[in-house]
Amino acid sequence: MTQSVRIPADVDREDRILAGFTARQVAVLAVTGLLLYGGWVATRAFLPVIAYLIVAIPVGVAVAVLVIVQRDGLTLDRLLLAAIKQRMNPRRRIAATDAPAVPDWLAEFADDTEEVSTSGLDLPAQGVTEAGVVDLGREGVALVAVASTVNFALRTPAEQDALVSTFGRYLHSLTAPVQIVIRAERLDLSGQIAELRERAASLPHPALEAAALDHADYLDQLDEQTELLRRQILLVVREPLRTAPQDTLTSSRRLFQRAQHTDADEVAEPARRAATSRLVRRVNEATELLAPAGITVTPLDARQATTVLTTACNPDSAIPPSAEMAGADEVITTPADHDWDTDNFEGS
Repeated sequence: MTQSVRIPADVDREDRILAGFTARQVAVLAVTGLLLYGGWVATRAFLPVIAYLIVAIPVGVAVAVLVIVQRDGLTLDRLLLAAIKQRMNPRRRIAATDAPAVPDWLAEFADDTEEVSTSGLDLPAQGVTEAGVVDLGREGVALVAVASTVNFALRTPAEQDALVSTFGRYLHSLTAPVQIVIRAERLDLSGQIAELRERAASLPHPALEAAALDHADYLDQLDEQTELLRRQILLVVREPLRTAPQDTLTSSRRLFQRAQHTDADEVAEPARRAATSRLVRRVNEATELLAPAGITVTPLDARQATTVLTTACNPDSAIPPSAEMAGADEVITTPADHDWDTDNFEGS
């Protein structure tokens, strides 16, 4: 490319319409100003101006600070509302639709005035199928694919134009929303380090073995001293559960539609299969359109998609999720011939 274009990192930033303020900020400040002016009009007959300003100025400044000052891309008023909402919600969430009932033996000791400490965890994802399709319930289905990267800075201007044209053709071909997620996660090198030490002894020359062990020591030291991260680019395609257009011209048709809504599960299953087929077709189209740019698009299977969702919900987990970990609905058993040390249980 012969010209660089600066694109803001926050592409979801609201538009500035007046003096650098968004429409929401202008509306809040205008309503606050009108309320303060109305209060002065209502009280000016018996309240001195100085006394009213002593009350109005702190209120106006507080509202302006809440609306204008930002932290982590959010204004303070939104953070305050989120804090209040979080404070009013239950402290713990469980993987169930409803909060569990109090056992009978504990019900007589429970205090009815206390708020519920647990509540059902309402997540947008209802599950992941074997094909890696994320079930979003009534919102539709989604499919996650991982995309490789290309080196753009080291390309010639002609090659950069070709890459941009290829990506532009893909964007122009979109008929439904697509989300491009760039995520960073901790990089675990323990497996590579162990494999390097294991294969070092099989190298044909002692110098190669020493170099391999030195490199393993360097990676081990690097893993201990720094927090290694790796970036992953995800392409998320989503399809709603489209239904046939409703005909409301006759009462018989309306009655028939009401009967259909009573059996929503049976109606949603064909629509879900159709949406899944559209997802697969869109991912295949993305693979074909991005291939000329050297970008490889690979759909994630069920375990990999579950790992991505788990990491997104709990990025600071001490044990990084992986596709080899057992799922939340899987039963973990031990070998039948396992020799348990009962002495450890007696002490506990």
